[in-house]
Amino acid sequence: MWAEGGVVRIAARTRELSVACPDCRRGSARVHSRYSRTLADLAVGGRPVLIVLSVRRLFCDGADCGRRTFAEQVEGLTVRYQRRSPLLQHLVEMAGVMLAGRGGARLLHILKAPLSRTSVLFQLMRMRLPSAVTPRVLGVDDFALYADVYGTLLVDADTRLPIELWAGRDAEQLTAWLRTHPGVEVVCRDGSLTYRQGITDGAPDAVQVSDRFHLWQGLSKRVSDIAAGHRGCLTASVPEPEQAASSPPSAELSEAADTPAHRHAKQLFEAVHAVSNSGKSLSAIARELGLNRRTVAKYARAASWQECVRRTPPRRSTSLDPYLEYLRQRWEEGEHTATVLHEEIVAKGYGGHYQRVKMAIAPLRRGLPIDTPRERPPSPRQVARWITITPSRRSLHATETLRRLLEHCPELDRVHDLVRQFAAMLDARDAASLPDWLDHLASSGFPALAGLAKAIREDQPAVVQGITTPFNSGVNEGRITDLKLQKRIMAGRAGVPLLRHRVILMAGLRRRYP
Repeated sequence: MWAEGGVVRIAARTRELSVACPDCRRGSARVHSRYSRTLADLAVGGRPVLIVLSVRRLFCDGADCGRRTFAEQVEGLTVRYQRRSPLLQHLVEMAGVMLAGRGGARLLHILKAPLSRTSVLFQLMRMRLPSAVTPRVLGVDDFALYADVYGTLLVDADTRLPIELWAGRDAEQLTAWLRTHPGVEVVCRDGSLTYRQGITDGAPDAVQVSDRFHLWQGLSKRVSDIAAGHRGCLTASVPEPEQAASSPPSAELSEAADTPAHRHAKQLFEAVHAVSNSGKSLSAIARELGLNRRTVAKYARAASWQECVRRTPPRRSTSLDPYLEYLRQRWEEGEHTATVLHEEIVAKGYGGHYQRVKMAIAPLRRGLPIDTPRERPPSPRQVARWITITPSRRSLHATETLRRLLEHCPELDRVHDLVRQFAAMLDARDAASLPDWLDHLASSGFPALAGLAKAIREDQPAVVQGITTPFNSGVNEGRITDLKLQKRIMAGRAGVPLLRHRVILMAGLRRRYP
């Protein structure tokens, strides 16, 4: 052993022992020749290690063996066609599994085993995948590869580890996998019709469970859509300021104002509803009117053109607000100079700029009241969140705002009651009242809820299992989050074969080192 150029070199020679032929397994000690093999090994003391090994080529004396000569292999040190020791090869493979190409190459460089990123990926793709074990409880979910391209991930719900991944989310691939892996008893999925059909064809005896998270998510989305259709009611949840009692509400002023934006919104509303009453699809209406499909959907869903107008949000509170009443009082006393008023309120503790005072008293010069801050009305998404969240987890402000809104809008109050009924079913894991709840949804008068009721009825056995059993797709969502992390590690450029290799091999590592 010696050091040369910062590299530790070890010279070794095999002993004169009998070695079995790799084909016929007959021992042989008759030497044909010797040759040297150079093997890279794990670094020692921060220096790379090279092993220069002299090995024998032996004759095979078996009359019925087709091999005339063979090279001996040293167990634990050499592998055919391999220029790295098994320990270093294992390190390279684990670096590829955990960190992919560039990250693995950087780690190997630090460990004094430099390798290019392409070589790391090449060694990774050479690794054999473990055979898939048929799980008792299977989780199925889709994930976005990029843009509108999706993939499917299968997860063993008992071990909470991925077992298979492929591109696409069609029923045929899922059916084929289930037929080649019989024995699945329970399958957790979302409300996808594709996966439902694939499971029915591939494992007809398996119990299908519609995940309750996706059920709640679907209900929350419908609630948000309904709240968006009641934008006019959302302002009722905000208490009116005292000085606004003598003046008409700002919403009425904005609706009565004849502005180009309002005229344009009214024209679009009338045009869309004139065509939508004919029974055409949204896409057909968009093509006919030359509008974006989302614009057509927004105007078709609205009950009046005022709901489609972007309203100016109320002014936010500022540091000048505590002094507005003093400014109003001094104005009425005859002091109209902004510089003097600014000096007076600075003496009282105001730390803002003179320009803000000048802008605040500008309405008084035109005979208008000072613009006082007013609380912003909640957005439809906020209202949907308040309705769907557990009442005990609402803040005091959210509770009071929601109370005023529900008192003003009986439709949203009805939606709130329906949501709380479904939440009670999920909490108690009791689906006995599900048929009556679906009837209430269908007769609620909201197309969004009626459509949800129809979808749940078509998948009612799986929905009942999702409500009453402990099985769910939570582990699927967690593994998909992990999968997206692995995609980001590879800068999102990994193809499906490489991504599949890493996901399945990492699952094998988690089984081995829990």
